[in-house]
Amino acid sequence: MKKCLFVLFLSCFTVVQPVCAASELSQIQAQIKKTEQQNKKLEQQVKTSDRDVAATKKKLVKAADQVSSLEEQRGIVIKKIQDIDAKQAELERSLRKNQERIADAAASILFIASHPSFDSENMREYVLTSAVLSGTANSFDADIQDATKKIKELEKLREQRAIEKEKLDRTAKKYASEKQELDKLLRTRSVQNQKLRSQQSALQKKLRELSARAKTISELSAGVGSSEMSGDSRFSFRKLNQPVRGKVVVRFGEKTALGLKSDGWRIRVRGDALVMAPADGEVKFADSFKGFGKVIIMSHKNGYNTVMTNLGVINVMLGQEVLAGEPIGRMDSDKSEMYLEVRRGNKAVDPARLFKED
Repeated sequence: MKKCLFVLFLSCFTVVQPVCAASELSQIQAQIKKTEQQNKKLEQQVKTSDRDVAATKKKLVKAADQVSSLEEQRGIVIKKIQDIDAKQAELERSLRKNQERIADAAASILFIASHPSFDSENMREYVLTSAVLSGTANSFDADIQDATKKIKELEKLREQRAIEKEKLDRTAKKYASEKQELDKLLRTRSVQNQKLRSQQSALQKKLRELSARAKTISELSAGVGSSEMSGDSRFSFRKLNQPVRGKVVVRFGEKTALGLKSDGWRIRVRGDALVMAPADGEVKFADSFKGFGKVIIMSHKNGYNTVMTNLGVINVMLGQEVLAGEPIGRMDSDKSEMYLEVRRGNKAVDPARLFKED
């Protein structure tokens, strides 16, 4: 009897065990399948996010170019209006002096005309008076002609000013709209960079220490590192756009105001001018540096670094990859010059080799 019960128990156990194992296996397989589905969904979200970031970057490059062009155009028009205003003020001052001379001449003529003297005894005085009257009349005529010419010139200047003012007013609405779109895109990029922002605190600490130790821009640039050098020199011959629109006033190798040889360019700009990435690259430094305001250092391919100084606003973060022409900040409105330095490895390179000049 006991033997029969044992056999029965064993047979029940052997039936239940496979059923339990099959159930656990199906649960694991279901979890794997669910995880795979979630993973695929996440991968799709990452791809979509990457596409969104790439699309935002392209839009930013286009918007930055339009805003920078409009800023340059408006700067030229404002300068023309200022020049016209200066000429107008000078002409008005000259006309006032003319009016004073004309008034003096008219008073002289009136005085002489009201005190005629034709006595033979006073013939000498008459001749002198006649000569003075003739000279005064000639001077009066010349002043009148000069005043007429200046009045016409003044009218022409006023017409020119009205035309330039109309141009400025016409671009105002467009500029406001383009700048608003650019600001919106910059905010979008900032949100998209949230992940990058959370990863950079340790790097920022390291760079602050480097910034405190570095004595010069060259030391700072060398300290942040650069891309690997390679035998591909095509980048060296590629003409890139300057990071900011303006006039180069000190060139590579020329003497600075302190009598030192310049390792880069000094570019005179409008205050608040838009600064754009000169080439595709990675942001290696984006912070203040003693004597140079806010500084951005970018690393480009084949060992090149670009250093841009005197910014007032920085719109990029450490480690961020940006496209050529993408907005990275704005100049300090109180500083009229950007110092631009290009380095390859530990040597300064003439920016003329790389950059187009506006």
